[in-house]
Amino acid sequence: MSAVIKPVLAPSSAAAVNAAAASFLALVQKLDYLNPEQVELVRKAYRFADQAHLGQKRNSGEPYITHPIAVAMQCAEWRLDTQALMAALLHDAMEDCGISKLDLVERFGLPVAELVDGLTKLDKLQFNTREEGQAESFRKMLLAMARDVRVILVKLADRSHNMRTMSDMPRPKWSRISSETLDIYAPIANRLGLNQTYRELQDLAFRYSMPWRHQVLLKAVTRSRNRRKDLMKKVQAEVELAFQKHDLSLKIFGREKTLYSIYKKMTTKHLSFAQVTDIYGMRLILPSVIDCYTALGILHQLYKPVPGKFKDHIAIAKVNGYQSLHTTLVGPSGINIEFQMRTEPMHVVAEKGVAAHWMYKSQEPQSETAQRLGTQWLQSLLDIQNETNDAAEFWDHVKVDLFPDAVYVFTPKSRIMALPRGATVLDFAYAVHSNIGDHANGARINGELVPLRTELKNGDVIEIVTTPTPHPNPSWLSFVRTGRARSKIRHFLKTMAQTESMELGDKLLAQALRAEGIESTPGLESEYQGLWEKVFRFTGSKTREELLIDIGLGKRVASIVAKRIMGLLSEQGHKPNTLLISQERFASSDTLTQGGVVIDGSENASVQYGLCCHPLPADPIFGYLGHGEGLVIHHEQCNHAQKLRHKDSERFIDVEWSDEPVRLFEAPLMVTVTNGPGVLAKVASAISHEDADITQVNMNTEISSADAIDLRFMVAVRDKIHLDSVLKSLARTSCVIQAQRVMSTKNVDSD
Repeated sequence: MSAVIKPVLAPSSAAAVNAAAASFLALVQKLDYLNPEQVELVRKAYRFADQAHLGQKRNSGEPYITHPIAVAMQCAEWRLDTQALMAALLHDAMEDCGISKLDLVERFGLPVAELVDGLTKLDKLQFNTREEGQAESFRKMLLAMARDVRVILVKLADRSHNMRTMSDMPRPKWSRISSETLDIYAPIANRLGLNQTYRELQDLAFRYSMPWRHQVLLKAVTRSRNRRKDLMKKVQAEVELAFQKHDLSLKIFGREKTLYSIYKKMTTKHLSFAQVTDIYGMRLILPSVIDCYTALGILHQLYKPVPGKFKDHIAIAKVNGYQSLHTTLVGPSGINIEFQMRTEPMHVVAEKGVAAHWMYKSQEPQSETAQRLGTQWLQSLLDIQNETNDAAEFWDHVKVDLFPDAVYVFTPKSRIMALPRGATVLDFAYAVHSNIGDHANGARINGELVPLRTELKNGDVIEIVTTPTPHPNPSWLSFVRTGRARSKIRHFLKTMAQTESMELGDKLLAQALRAEGIESTPGLESEYQGLWEKVFRFTGSKTREELLIDIGLGKRVASIVAKRIMGLLSEQGHKPNTLLISQERFASSDTLTQGGVVIDGSENASVQYGLCCHPLPADPIFGYLGHGEGLVIHHEQCNHAQKLRHKDSERFIDVEWSDEPVRLFEAPLMVTVTNGPGVLAKVASAISHEDADITQVNMNTEISSADAIDLRFMVAVRDKIHLDSVLKSLARTSCVIQAQRVMSTKNVDSD
């Protein structure tokens, strides 16, 4: 007997249609803040999404449309506008149903289509790794969110519903999705002041990433809650009575620490559950800001305050706009209880963050400040993107800023600025303005001069000391804390390196062309346009600037490019200048060519000095165009450079020192001394006597004897003559047996 297989009619069946319709009806009931025309637009988006997801089911077996409806319901809780609600209903249409952005533009307008596009993952693009694809997705979402905060609100509503229904997903996905939620979405919710969503996402992620620990902690909290129920009722009654005596109205309700925050406190501070004393608290909603401070006085009269546990987040709001007074008091039975006091508008901002913009229109002047603090991070995302094209680098910058702790500092004009904990003076300078950061040279904190790497503390008053010329350097990246400062520094260094490399490449190409008999580099006039196009095809460069940068970085050899240009010019009837060729050949065999590179130490990224030989001004030198390293300067007797010259001779060019080098250069010294007390001080004194700086010192114990010991110094000197003076000063020192300069080859100088 054969069974009759009936087709599955899930979404189009009566039960499924009724389920979806019932959930949409529940959504419509929440839209009482919209007018009928706006509700009809939301209904139109629902019908389109319902049709697009026809036949799709969630893991629970429900019609897929129930998920977009649930996301829209959360957005309706935040009282988001019509466009955001439509985007919530359509948020999976592009990703899962093959609907194009153009389709959405035609049906619902560009703003809705932009919101949906900002929410759509980039699964259709080919990425090298899953991490790269994820980084690109977050970059796109965060940039869309910076332009329109509704993008992230819909995204957080989407993630919240997915976490609530995680039990229907395959168990292998639990850990990955929970980890992503804890690392990315919960911190973003916190950064934007969405406290309710932040707490819920953390607890749900905790439940599914560590189910056993979550269950054990839940049982412990439940037992504790039952034991302390009467105590909290007593506290509430005593507080209400005290406020009645002072004729002060209030709303009071209890609050409980989330399971995840309890777990985090236990693990970070190595506490047992019994040692966590601030699980329970009270929240007081008062009519005005003055009433909040009055309430603080009443409570401190009622119970003893715990020293050091008072925080005024009303006067100085948190970076996400949160405002409230916090104080921890010793209640009945010696139990610590935290009290939070705030006004109704502050409470809305505390729970809903940036979403409070749509929920509550406040006339209080403080609300504008809270809103600005809550959204300024979004604006910084666009600044970071302007300097960062790589998605992974962008995401790396952004993650730096995704944590709750902050320090609050003041500008000289008493403007409050919030920065991440651990931020430095330089982070502050870039937070004020990128131009101030680029020109920063030092600072005064509370009137005292400090270096740029100084860490900031709460209440510091900071004044930045600047120089006329910008001078960011790579070492700054080792201590800055904010993504904004990091991206600005990298952008400056990248731009500076390209400019310098282009100038060097231009000089090298001009020199190589002179050797081919061409007086000057062909310009960009129309007669040379075809020539440059052929040169670009030959080199793989897109522009003349790119070609010059590649030559300056050593990615292209100037002489080879020059020969190609000469060949193309010959095809156009140009003849080389034989007199110029003979002059260049004579110059190269005798002295430097007119196009030779002159160095003075100011070249920064485009010129490096060989760490193998540490050349000094007045040393005989030559330059090597490394593969992508730019121009590297070597001493003529450097063994390493001599080996390179045999293998890669066309990459070596003539260089000479400027008459007036602009900085100090490092040189390594080996000083053999008699072993005894105070010898290091004597040697250091001899070096400093010649105005040389000691940048590093090491003791070579392996080859030292009981009578003598080898000391290795790195000294900063002006030139070879200055170094000779240092060596002579050392030779005159009684404890010094021998002093010599160390190089990769035999010792060039010794005394």
